Amino acid sequence: MPRFSVIVPAYKVQAYLSACLDSVLSQSYPDLELIAVDDCSPDACGAIIDEYAARDARVKPVHLAENQGLGRARNAGMDEAAGDYLVFLDGDDTLTPEALRAVADRLKETGDPEVLVFDYARTYWDGRAVRNQLAGQLAEEGPAPFRLEDRPGLLRVLMVAWNKAYRREFVQERGFRFPPGYYEDTPWTFPVLLTAESIATLDRVCVHYRQRRQGSILGTTSDRHFDLFEQYDRVFAYLDERPELDCWRPELFRRMVDHCTVVFTRRGRLPRGSHGAFLRRARDRCRRHHVPGTRLRLRHTLVRFGLHRTFRALRLAAALRRRALKSAVKLARAVRSGVLQLHYRIQLRLPLRADRAVFAAREGHGDPAALEEAFRAHAPRLSTAWIVEPGQERAVPRGPRPLRPGTAAYWTALARSRYLVSDTGFERRLRKRPGQVCVRTGQGTPLGHAGLDLQERPAAARDTDFAEQLRDVDRWDYVLSGNRHSTLTWERVHPGRYTTLEYGQPRNDVFQRAAADDVTRLRAALGVPEKAIAILYAPAHRDHRRTQLPLLDLERILCRLGPRFVILARGPGAARDPRIIDVSGPHDPASLCLASDALLTDYDSLMFDYANLDRPIVVHTEDWAAFEAARGAYFDLRAFPPGAVARSEDELIDIFATGHWRGSRAAQLRAAFRERFCPWDDGRAAERVVRRVVLGEPEPQPVVPAGDRHPAPSAWARSPLATVPQPAGPLPVTESH
Repeated sequence: MPRFSVIVPAYKVQAYLSACLDSVLSQSYPDLELIAVDDCSPDACGAIIDEYAARDARVKPVHLAENQGLGRARNAGMDEAAGDYLVFLDGDDTLTPEALRAVADRLKETGDPEVLVFDYARTYWDGRAVRNQLAGQLAEEGPAPFRLEDRPGLLRVLMVAWNKAYRREFVQERGFRFPPGYYEDTPWTFPVLLTAESIATLDRVCVHYRQRRQGSILGTTSDRHFDLFEQYDRVFAYLDERPELDCWRPELFRRMVDHCTVVFTRRGRLPRGSHGAFLRRARDRCRRHHVPGTRLRLRHTLVRFGLHRTFRALRLAAALRRRALKSAVKLARAVRSGVLQLHYRIQLRLPLRADRAVFAAREGHGDPAALEEAFRAHAPRLSTAWIVEPGQERAVPRGPRPLRPGTAAYWTALARSRYLVSDTGFERRLRKRPGQVCVRTGQGTPLGHAGLDLQERPAAARDTDFAEQLRDVDRWDYVLSGNRHSTLTWERVHPGRYTTLEYGQPRNDVFQRAAADDVTRLRAALGVPEKAIAILYAPAHRDHRRTQLPLLDLERILCRLGPRFVILARGPGAARDPRIIDVSGPHDPASLCLASDALLTDYDSLMFDYANLDRPIVVHTEDWAAFEAARGAYFDLRAFPPGAVARSEDELIDIFATGHWRGSRAAQLRAAFRERFCPWDDGRAAERVVRRVVLGEPEPQPVVPAGDRHPAPSAWARSPLATVPQPAGPLPVTESH
């Protein structure tokens, strides 16, 4: 007996059916049967199902002699099911990776409830995936399993059959079946939830709900949308037979009126000329199932009383009001923008303030944050301000005065501040004045192509305006560089009259100043166990992919490595293992580096910063050819790596399992990498910049040799395990070793 019976009805979905079936059969949880029901589809659905059944014994094909509709096709699948739990999936939708394993684990955790509700995301033709807006209803609130009266908000979640798993014995004992017609999920889902003695939830997207441009049932104009009334008649008939459920009548009545309102107002569902008849039918059902004392909103009241013309008049009035309001807002914004530009022009005629500096950063930290701190430390006469973009409020340093883009204070600061420091460029409308000093901090050491080199890389360049980019370059006075490789690259791909300051990366100064207590505090804040080995996973952005899918199975890696390891994951994809800590939000990369014991990356430039810590780095280069073709590379990372190199996930596991990630050969590679790319990062890069740019000192301070630097030790390096002898031989991976 399999754990899951996945039932997939198919009718006119030949273009999507293979993806649907593949998403089920490729699940890492294999204890399943796939019952694919060909609802007498006129296209190739039946042949596709037979092909899959011939290849995989878990596929059980069912062919109906005549088209019976979605509900009865599901019933036919249930008749063939033998699994502990039933899972329904429409033929044009897909299960997400690891979905069934997550469902199985949650069922086990909650004692095999009768119903498990999980989440979904709508997916669109352009690659977007939008999660259910009511996902908060699935978050754990109190003990599980529970009954519906403990969490009645579940009735607000989309009433469909495919976002739940049902214990088959429960369904059979209660005699639940799908009725014919449209909206067949309604008289199934409500009775199931109302009757279930044990319900649990899973706060995880398990289904991708495809939003087809055309051809979906809900997007079809048809009189069959009138089936909605009979479906709700079935729901209330179910209540009539069970007086103990009468307490749910007011809520179900509101749900019915709201559902009727949605169908009535949704363009393209009802045939032209049928809206009046639909509203009259809705009025009759409201009178039949009305519960005295039920509160309704205005539009629900209009539907209840069948006020068709009044409803349409109010909708027209509301549309006119929204249009007028939109025009008024647009006019107000135009006036405000004009006033601000006039204010900016006036400020441009006033003298520069030599004691003012403005800072901006793409993520609210990085080089500009380190320079702002150095400005205040070494040039205390300066007053600093920070441009706070939306969403950066928590990441902005505490010292500088915050500036909101588009305000009068913002334009005043841009017009009159002597120093402008940024890692992304300033406002397009900025007019750089004589005497203003613009410092561009760059984006670290480049591995992939950048600037003008991207002209031949359309996948990476996308919509880059290279002319605008060069206009921004013309504003620069100084560009920061951490090494000779960066200097030569930036001056070629960003040609201009600026001066390159090869002084090191200011954002890496913290690595030399941080102490062991700082590392302990950061690890505790992230939830890293005391004796764990924390691996920071930082994959690079894939320019050749629209959606950034997970490249490694982190759960499998941790399972193979054992309980001592945890992963701080900056990459995409949700994880269920508590040892995978999601740090993909607005975390300071420097703090993540300090909190970790090793870096696992592929082509992310973070490796050049991390090398300053002299901690192990492992590089995963499985798709190097695709990265190099899409983005381009300035050198072959496989030939000059910062540590061990893995060409596959299995090699990666082997590197960590055998200890080669921290062996002597890896240390030699890391030392050579640091010597080439980190010659100036001795903790005083920001000070050198301030002394040159602000204080006017012509020569930089001497650099501290790499051998005399003392970066913050990792937590693992301070543990007794760090004294265990490590492999000294050649690494068992890649030809370069």
